[in-house]
Amino acid sequence: MAGADFIAYHAVVRPGRLACLDLRSGEALDYRALDARVARAAGQLTRMLDGAPGERVATLTRNRLEAVVLHYACARAGAIFAPLNWRLAGPELAALVSDAAPRLLFYEAEFEALAQAAAGGTVAIVPIDANLTARIAAAEPPAGDLGAADAPWTLLYTSGATGRPKGVVITRDNARSGAANLAMIADIGPGSVMLCDPPLFHTVGLFAIAATALQMGGTLVLSDRFHAATTLQRLSDPALGVTHYFGVPQIGQMLVAEPGFEAADLSRLRAVLMGGSPLPAAVTERFAQRGVVVSNGFGMTETCTVMHMPLDIETARRRPGCVGAPTPFVAARIVGPDGADMQAGEVGELWLKGPGITPGYWRQPQATAEAFHDGWLRTGDAAVRDADGLYRLVDRWKDMYISGGENVYPAEVEAVIALVPGVAEAAVVGVPSPRWGETGCAFVVAAPGADLGEAAIHEICGQRLAGYKRPGVVRFVDALPRTASGKVLKGELRRIHAATPQALLRPQ
Repeated sequence: MAGADFIAYHAVVRPGRLACLDLRSGEALDYRALDARVARAAGQLTRMLDGAPGERVATLTRNRLEAVVLHYACARAGAIFAPLNWRLAGPELAALVSDAAPRLLFYEAEFEALAQAAAGGTVAIVPIDANLTARIAAAEPPAGDLGAADAPWTLLYTSGATGRPKGVVITRDNARSGAANLAMIADIGPGSVMLCDPPLFHTVGLFAIAATALQMGGTLVLSDRFHAATTLQRLSDPALGVTHYFGVPQIGQMLVAEPGFEAADLSRLRAVLMGGSPLPAAVTERFAQRGVVVSNGFGMTETCTVMHMPLDIETARRRPGCVGAPTPFVAARIVGPDGADMQAGEVGELWLKGPGITPGYWRQPQATAEAFHDGWLRTGDAAVRDADGLYRLVDRWKDMYISGGENVYPAEVEAVIALVPGVAEAAVVGVPSPRWGETGCAFVVAAPGADLGEAAIHEICGQRLAGYKRPGVVRFVDALPRTASGKVLKGELRRIHAATPQALLRPQ
């Protein structure tokens, strides 16, 4: 099995290397012990699933060692791992369970009520407890090798920002290519230590961090939740020796805003990796001042890792907003509305192809067909490639709106509004305008204690943006609606505006 299984391989060539440390329980396993635990868990799963291939195994748990073991045990048992988002409400989880139709749902005690509600009496629910640990310890590993590398291994559900959530199928080939992409970009190897704050139901936690660390023979340090002060302590801890940290930009902002940021010992950090939403240049600069490079990047649930900026502080400083160049395992195109390839400097939709790309969506052939064109995944992201071959995401292709015949990309407007002192965050959507067809509506969240008015927003937009890009409406809100992965629900913002429209302030 060692030739087809990275954990089994490392159990042979570096058996005593620390593979996984669970910070909550304190349990630590080297590769030999992790391999044995996964093997016995696979035997237990095989027994519980009656040896039937392709059965789904769902989990409802925070980050913990058992979740990692179950993920890799599914590969050896021929099952499909489906980690569920514990932030969802019972009815939302029930919809995912209905779609995935798992035979088993493993849960930790904190989420027992959610597990029962999601299962609805039709799915066997199994507590992650001492009894399960004992059953795994007594199980016999299954005979035989892993199944086909292009068979489904994992089912990750999209966050549901645009209607019905879709189950993204990830194969072992997909995961292997994604991990190789990130390892090449971020210099991750057997000596690397990756701290995992993001949840394992998300592609960043499960694949970018956990799968990459274990594929490369490094150490995975599991945290069950993010807390800025605690994370800084862990990054500073020489006993942990964290070399790589991956988070979304909101996490980066919280880290640099934490009072202990300047005092934290970040000397062992090889890189801080970011992705998932636009990265404020101020985050990159604050880390750069501490001698740490922030590598901004791009990936999707459907693609695993696609691109990241080089690990060079000055390049990161000079190219704010860039997400790097596609790795050798990814082909990329910028395509216009007519299907023609755009030239450097021209905005179009980003299309991708490569072994890390999902084969499609679980039991949704129509959605799969719509997402692909001649083998290329249409990402739905508007992007531009510069003369040096580096890419920059402009916005979601669908979020672009047309004002007076001109294309407006909300992310550009949001970046300007973010420059206003007292603005915590902002989101812009296109809304109907009787004269221009559409105009921008800026939803602004003020920082605590800030005395912020519409005039400041309009003033900076007037200074820095063309007239057609300036928002016609400014609305102050307490918070922006977000998915579990942190993405702003712009459809919800449009619905809010439609339900309670405000007068247009931009001359119409």
